[in-house]
Amino acid sequence: MDLYKTLREEAFEANREIPRRNLAIYTWGNVSAFDPEKGLFAIKPSGVGYEDLLPDSMVVVDLQGRVVEGRLNPSSDTETHRVLYREFSGIRGITHTHSTYAVAWAQARRPVPVLGTTHADHGAEEIPCTEMMGAEEVTRNYELETGNLIVETFKKQGRNPAYMPMVLVAGHGPFTWGKSAAQSVYHGAVLEEVCKMALLTLTLEPGAAPLPEYIIRKHWERKHGPEAYYGQEARSSGGRG
Repeated sequence: MDLYKTLREEAFEANREIPRRNLAIYTWGNVSAFDPEKGLFAIKPSGVGYEDLLPDSMVVVDLQGRVVEGRLNPSSDTETHRVLYREFSGIRGITHTHSTYAVAWAQARRPVPVLGTTHADHGAEEIPCTEMMGAEEVTRNYELETGNLIVETFKKQGRNPAYMPMVLVAGHGPFTWGKSAAQSVYHGAVLEEVCKMALLTLTLEPGAAPLPEYIIRKHWERKHGPEAYYGQEARSSGGRG
C-alpha cells in the first residue's frame, strides 16, 4: 500500500496548475502539499519541467528536511516550505512562482497597497514585501533564511498568515499558501492579478490613493466575516446570494 499516494497526487495536480494559470515558465515555480498529522509534505522535484511531472515524481519530505520517499532531488526551495509549515499553523499547501507582475513588485521592494475591491476581497491589508536579505544569511543557508525572513516579516508587522496568505520576497518573488495545495496556487493567481492591476493603476494615476477603509472592510467581511453572504453556502443558510 502506498502511504503517500494521496499527498503526492495533491502536489502533482497543484504543480500542473502553475503553467495552466501562466504563473511560471520552464521550471520557475513549485508547489507542496502538507499532511500535518504525519508531519510530511510532498513537493515538486528540482529542475523538472511541468510537462514531465508524474505523481511518482513528487518527493516526500519531513519537517526536519529529510527525504522520506522519492527518487529525485526535491525542489531547491524545500527549506523555505519547511520553515513556513513549521511556523505558520493551519496551512497545508505552499506555492512559489516567478510570475511577472508579482516579481516586478518584489524587485521594486514595494508592498502592494489596497487600491481596489479585487484586492480587498482576498486581503484587507497591503500585501507585504520583505526587506532585502543580508549577505550573511545568503551565505549561511539561502533557502532556509528565505523562510525565516518571511516569518520575521509577519512577526514584525503583526500580520496573521491566515488572513494574509501571500508575501513578496524582496528581489526574489512571491510565496503564497492556503488550506490545501490547490488553494495556495489559487492565491498565487490572485496575487499575480492584483499586482498587475495595481501596477496599471499607478501607471495611469501615480498618485492613486488606497481604497477607503470602509469599502475594504465591506468587501473582506462579505466573503470572510462572521456574517458573510458571498457564495452558495451562505445562501443555503439563509444569507443573500
